[in-house]
Amino acid sequence: MNVVQAVILGLVQGLGEFLPISSSAHLVLLPWFFRWPDQGLTFDVALHLGTLIAVVAYFWRDLIELVICGLFQPRSQDGRLFWYLVVASIPGAIFGYLLEDQVGTVFRSPLLIALTLTLMGIGLWWADRVGRKTRQMEDITLADSIIVGISQALAIIPGVSRSGITMSAGLLTGMKRETAARFSFLMSVPIIAGAALLQLKDLTLAAINLPFILGVLTAAVVGFLAIKFLLQYLRYGSYLLFTWYRILLALLVVAVFWWRR
Repeated sequence: MNVVQAVILGLVQGLGEFLPISSSAHLVLLPWFFRWPDQGLTFDVALHLGTLIAVVAYFWRDLIELVICGLFQPRSQDGRLFWYLVVASIPGAIFGYLLEDQVGTVFRSPLLIALTLTLMGIGLWWADRVGRKTRQMEDITLADSIIVGISQALAIIPGVSRSGITMSAGLLTGMKRETAARFSFLMSVPIIAGAALLQLKDLTLAAINLPFILGVLTAAVVGFLAIKFLLQYLRYGSYLLFTWYRILLALLVVAVFWWRR
């Protein structure tokens, strides 16, 4: 992999991890479109390390307060939210561990990704339309966390989008758009960290070269900006923009697939 490819993949990861368009789908489709060598799951997760840096850098004050309250003031509002986030992370961690092999093989089919992009795009639009959008962070309950956490488990499939499906689940529980996004971003910290640790344990020093470093840094910077953009955008805009993007990308995948046959 050369420097240009690594930076492009970092850009895609930074955008796709936090915008509801599926970073894993884009990391499969981009090399497929341009016939690049598959960068491998280890590099994918290394890019997730970049987005982990992004979300921690953006929410570091919130995270410190949540951890302190969770450990020392568990009955406080932030203390409860900390443990809700822990509970919400469990289903995704279990599914990720059990389906690790399928993630690298079966789930990387372009046509399957086109299908999941479309279905999840429609689901996102529907959730945005029917959700009450009245509840804020202080209104989140344990039941909400379990629902959103179970939905996150499905994000193991490329095209579903971790942020997209958790935001959809949040909207269906009545959360405001910005609240659903913020809760989704905070949930991403343990799940991204766990995925990175699981895969990076096999990383060798020889693999940490210039493209690798630039990819991670690009994902971190772009991810930070994507978080900032989406939280500001959702104050006034809807998720329909991302639904249209997902459907158009899915149509492009199908067209390229049949053209190459």
